[in-house]
Amino acid sequence: MALKNKVKALLAGGASAIVIAAAMLGGHDGLEGRRYEPYRDVAGVLTVCDGHTGKDIVSGKHYTDAECDALLNQDLARVKAQVDPLIKVSIPESERAAFYSFAYNVGTGAFARSTLLKKLNAGDQAGTCNELKRWTYAGGKQWKGLVTRREIEYEVCTWGKK
Repeated sequence: MALKNKVKALLAGGASAIVIAAAMLGGHDGLEGRRYEPYRDVAGVLTVCDGHTGKDIVSGKHYTDAECDALLNQDLARVKAQVDPLIKVSIPESERAAFYSFAYNVGTGAFARSTLLKKLNAGDQAGTCNELKRWTYAGGKQWKGLVTRREIEYEVCTWGKK
């Protein structure tokens, strides 16, 4: 899988969490699945590119890769600003990247209330990464796409710990 190889190369190269998360989420092979035309997601929310939502989306517009990259970087900067203050322990960039991807998907509010964050701040390293695997349901149904996403986030979370 191209995404896994790209992320592994960044991890091995010591990239920052934000760079790793952007590689995980963005582009044609990213976890979000880049779409250039705005669409309504399963909840009816207008969405474009790599899962970007907001009032700035122009219905009917065809977005470019450069515009999608800019939106992803803007969204990840917001996620980073909201997630970093919640993490009270020192963690590797790989683990932080996994949590950025997770929070980008479930929302920073859900991340803030999660058992995952409680375990992280309590020093339960193994338990923290394992919590990712529990978040594979939407609307009461398990989704293969979420299972795959959490497997990748788990792999990134545990990078260098195996």
